[in-house]
Amino acid sequence: MSSGADKEWEDVEESNAEQSRKYLAQQRLNIGIKERSDGSSASYYELPDGATELQDLISYRNMNAQIGECFRECYRYGKASHSDEMRGIKKILFYAKAELVRLQNLEK
Repeated sequence: MSSGADKEWEDVEESNAEQSRKYLAQQRLNIGIKERSDGSSASYYELPDGATELQDLISYRNMNAQIGECFRECYRYGKASHSDEMRGIKKILFYAKAELVRLQNLEK
């Protein structure tokens, strides 16, 4: 029969393992190693600690301006009072095309 101390130790080990997994996943992202997924879940879908709004996610993933704008517009698509779906999709396409040109220029 396990004691309360054993359970407490198991919780600490589990917490440390989770922190290590998150740290390693972030390090892979930082150096450009792409994570493989089995299709059901992946660490890149998890929210970073302390994230409370889209800007936290944009900063965490170090998104550039074009990708950040696409991300914002996708999230608010059809919801903002100053924008309808047509304007929103045009905005997404505008910024996506700008990112495509930027990446193509890098390849030259």
